[in-house]
Amino acid sequence: MSTDCVTAKMEDNVYELAVLMRDHNIGFVPIVDGQKLIGIVTDRDLVVRGYAEKHSGSTAVSEVITTDIVTIDSSTSVDEAAGIMASNQIRRLPVVENGNLVGIVAIGDLAVREIFVNEAGDALSSISQQNHNEHHHPVVH
Repeated sequence: MSTDCVTAKMEDNVYELAVLMRDHNIGFVPIVDGQKLIGIVTDRDLVVRGYAEKHSGSTAVSEVITTDIVTIDSSTSVDEAAGIMASNQIRRLPVVENGNLVGIVAIGDLAVREIFVNEAGDALSSISQQNHNEHHHPVVH
């Protein structure tokens, strides 16, 4: 989970969101009121609800925001988060506590976790195989 989230406010406009996305190389901005998560805006939202609808850069966030969002709390397991992302076909999952944004789990976070899980499994398998071989085929000096 990333906790250093780039956020915006309802008072911001479409152009400001696009600049945030460009400058931070992101495609997702949580919209907050203080710490409270109000909704999200994705790069797709900017295109489909903003620019493709011929809205100018000064268009309010309220014209492109998604407020019906799926969230999790910090006690949600990684496997549960992955399942929620898969079943809802989403790439980013806000983590909230009492309605306040505390972080974001991105699909890339899960990919990195899977690499470590696979590496740990491979290492354990290798260690188990070595121990198994040592017990059945002792080395004679």
